[in-house]
Amino acid sequence: MPGALSGFKVVDLTSVVMGPYATQIFGDMGAEVIKVESPQGDIMRHMGATRGPAMGPIHLSVNRNKRSLVLDLRQPAAHAALLRVAGDADVFVHSMRPDAIERLGLGYEAIAAVAPGIIYCGAYGYGKSGPYALEPAYDDMIQGMCGLADSNKYLAGEPRFTPTIVADKVAGLSIAYAVLAALLHRQRTGEGQSIEVPMFESLASFMLVEHLWERAYDPKHGAVGYPRVLSQLRKPHRTLDGFVCVLPYTDRNWRDFFALAERPELAVDPRYATAAERSKNYGTLYQALGDIIATRATATWIGQCRARSIPIAPVNSLQDLFEDPHLQAVGAFIRAQHPSEGEITQVRPPVNFSKTACAITALAPGLGEHSHAILRQVGLSDAAIAALAATGATVGGAPGAPGASIQPSRDIDRQEGAV
Repeated sequence: MPGALSGFKVVDLTSVVMGPYATQIFGDMGAEVIKVESPQGDIMRHMGATRGPAMGPIHLSVNRNKRSLVLDLRQPAAHAALLRVAGDADVFVHSMRPDAIERLGLGYEAIAAVAPGIIYCGAYGYGKSGPYALEPAYDDMIQGMCGLADSNKYLAGEPRFTPTIVADKVAGLSIAYAVLAALLHRQRTGEGQSIEVPMFESLASFMLVEHLWERAYDPKHGAVGYPRVLSQLRKPHRTLDGFVCVLPYTDRNWRDFFALAERPELAVDPRYATAAERSKNYGTLYQALGDIIATRATATWIGQCRARSIPIAPVNSLQDLFEDPHLQAVGAFIRAQHPSEGEITQVRPPVNFSKTACAITALAPGLGEHSHAILRQVGLSDAAIAALAATGATVGGAPGAPGASIQPSRDIDRQEGAV
């Protein structure tokens, strides 16, 4: 079953997580993704404990379904080779700062000159028209800039980073939807275009979905910040033997919960009778909720609340995810035999299509593993490729090498829940 993007070619000049996460989504959907790397490789190849050189765990997680082409783009011959690779591409994505990509001669105009219908996406830290345009941007910086780190002071007493690279991943998803929308526009009109996806603006927009709050009405005097989610009492609640996440949400949920808790006086308390009144009294409401939850065991609460359709869930650790019965039932994890790294775990694409399934057809490539094959594919002779290799303009991928990390699907262990 071909993926939704089968037949599309993506040239990927991104690194770290933001861009690679987006381009992996394209690869999972069937696109041909060519990951262009420097001779040193994407920095994420070198992060964390590795079994083999330049094959770190995050690289394995965000670079499957891609081929690796090494080009030292500071060398004219490598630059020319990249333009040949881009000549029949549908999408070109990079994550360099605007001045850096222009210095390399790989701005939109340069790529559009060889691929007029190209969807060209610049994944930047900050929008090109703003004063921060040339500043470096990483997840920590953006969490601080967008208000996310500061919002954690309501919980921790001081600004804190959220313990996941949320800025990278949200911006990566923004790249994915923006590129797909531009491809749809091109299908309708024949027009390619340039897209700008800045991390800071993406995360500011993300944060202000709920935290714009009363500023939506009065920029001068309205309060910013959604009180319910900023409350220090909004947290997993301690039970007699652990923790649960419980959130009676509707008026009926709260009436049922207070009845279950044998607290009839709270069921008729006007402070908690409606959503509008509860929104004014989250402090006392969540304090009462925590006090109630502390009186029974975790399994008791989960059974009683689920029987009444009151939203409740256990608190999983990261390790617990691998044993979660739902994730096992839907086959969220697979084991795969990587040609250089041995057995590895991969997380399946989370979306399901009835006609154009996502699939893991290739595991993360070695550095430059497909250089020779890709350059041959765009018309370079073995001698020309050897000349590039002699100057260090490319590395890897011996003539005739099939690309060992391209795994036919039958080689991937498809046991549901395999880890």
